[in-house]
Amino acid sequence: MAGRLTVCPTPIGNIEDLSPRARRALGDADLVACEDTRRAGRLYERLDIERPRLLSYHEGNEAERAVQLAQQIERGARVVLISDAGTPALSDPGYPLIRACIERDLEVEVLPGPSAVTTALVASGLPLDRWRFEGFLPRRAGELERVLQSAETVVAFESPRRLPDSLEALAALAPNRPAAVCRELTKLHEEVARGTLGELARRFRDEVKGEIVVVVAPAASTASAPDIGFAVDALRRLVQSGARPRAAAGVVAALTGTRANDLYRELTGRAPRE
Repeated sequence: MAGRLTVCPTPIGNIEDLSPRARRALGDADLVACEDTRRAGRLYERLDIERPRLLSYHEGNEAERAVQLAQQIERGARVVLISDAGTPALSDPGYPLIRACIERDLEVEVLPGPSAVTTALVASGLPLDRWRFEGFLPRRAGELERVLQSAETVVAFESPRRLPDSLEALAALAPNRPAAVCRELTKLHEEVARGTLGELARRFRDEVKGEIVVVVAPAASTASAPDIGFAVDALRRLVQSGARPRAAAGVVAALTGTRANDLYRELTGRAPRE
């Protein structure tokens, strides 16, 4: 008789967030596929559960391991897939194994549970009706602009080292856009900072510690008063790069909710000629 694959979320910080169903799956497993066998071993120690065989399953070997694990499931093994934290396959290894099992018509059981993505989304206080997960924030200005043009709330991971630069780049394009920085979710030093991108860029000028999720409101969302200082700074950078002032003012105005004439006047000290 064929076994099954159980996709098992693990806590993103607080061990009490592990569900009884997930605990039972971890205890019943014949084999656990995990990103880091040492971290998985510590999880079993904290839960005081007898540890089954642990097999490393990470970005560097997941294609090969997916086939091996699917074959073991065909032979009747109960395989549990976990990541270092949160729900597997969401910006973590897992998708090739899930596909390999589905293609072999093997049972795939997915347990609900902790996820930094959905936790940050709800905690942000931003629109929930339509949203998308971006993975990690892109580095290039053009790709960041694409993120800001989204009609959906955007959720993305960011590293502590990159956070100040990313927020500054986003704020230069859309300083008035509502957003949130969620840090160390469910952990002792959890922090959820809400505000405009301009405000958050000023707040997080220095590198911080911990796991970080950034949530950005849809393009249609604006606050009551545009932050013209960031908008003018973005316009000045475009002009210094060779853009024509009037054309650049129109682009920045569309992204920030400011008036193009006001931006041009702040930049040049005079009103644009009609």
